Amino acid sequence: MNVFPNTNPAQNPLFQNIEQTRRQRSKLRDTHITLAHGSGGKAMRDLIDDVFVNSLDNPILSQLEDWASFDLASLIAQGDRLAFTTDSYVVDPLFFPGGDIGTLAINGTVNDLAVSGAKPLYLSCSFILEEGLPIETLRRVVQSMKTAAIAAGIQIVTGDTKVVNRGSADKLFINTAGIGIIRSGVTCSAHNIQPGDVVILNGELGNHGAAILIARGELALETDIESDCQPLNGLVETILNICLEIRAMRDATRGGLATVLNEFAQTSNVGIRLHEQSIPIREEVKGVCEILGLDPLYLANEGKLVLVVKPEHAQTVLSAMKTHPAGKDASIIGEAIPSPTGAVLLKTTFGAERIIDMLVGDQLPRIC
Repeated sequence: MNVFPNTNPAQNPLFQNIEQTRRQRSKLRDTHITLAHGSGGKAMRDLIDDVFVNSLDNPILSQLEDWASFDLASLIAQGDRLAFTTDSYVVDPLFFPGGDIGTLAINGTVNDLAVSGAKPLYLSCSFILEEGLPIETLRRVVQSMKTAAIAAGIQIVTGDTKVVNRGSADKLFINTAGIGIIRSGVTCSAHNIQPGDVVILNGELGNHGAAILIARGELALETDIESDCQPLNGLVETILNICLEIRAMRDATRGGLATVLNEFAQTSNVGIRLHEQSIPIREEVKGVCEILGLDPLYLANEGKLVLVVKPEHAQTVLSAMKTHPAGKDASIIGEAIPSPTGAVLLKTTFGAERIIDMLVGDQLPRIC
């Protein structure tokens, strides 16, 4: 007997009851990730339903397709260009003061979109899970991602999971990709920088790198330093509402402020002079760097942006930044100069100048 005569099964009440029951049964009873959770079968479906969909659910993700689709008309109404980015996260330890790998994955990708001048809208998220990872650890990370996504005003709309053999990964790796819309009139690029332009930083340097290092427990240091991991799209929106003519903008992640400014100088063929006394750095971060022989200008950040503006816009932009929580400690830290081209100079508190070169190697491994 055909229980769905001449109807679309999805519209039949009996089918809907079966589907609802199946969903209610999709509860994960395992305590650790096994290879079965990457097999494509029921164990994988239960993992997706119980850990990911239950936490990150939204109208697009709930379709459970292998893609996400968007209405082009609504996107075009918000701007005239699409911004697209991707990044991977392999931080150790997974949890640290001020955040974890989940908040890092969301905020890092949101910020990559934001500093292009885009409004971040949608993210994808893929997980590489090591066999033996506690399910509770994964739940904590996904819950952090949900909280971070809500704070940033974006949606995670599609994703993927893979499970690898024990020892083939370090617990948990995350890849995210994001798209956003760039409003008309915004053209942020390092190629735009001209001599006389002003460099602005939104707050203290090095907190993330120092927090990760201390969280590893290898140095027996005790401080209250927390990661600066935060979304920057709200701050960028505040800036662009005041001034669309931002020359260049970049978040200072791996390689820190020094690397970003070297990239700016080399791309635009100008020099950049920094003023040491104007660069905000916590005394605790300075202390950690002195003990370990590190330079805070190279430490990683996860909530800091560097922007370059025309001199006539500098004070207006700075004042606007200070009205936003992510920019309350913003300051003008330097300017673009005609020469030496492609170089970054630091004017020290003693009045001397030294070259801030590109980082060779890595001061701290596995920080983001």
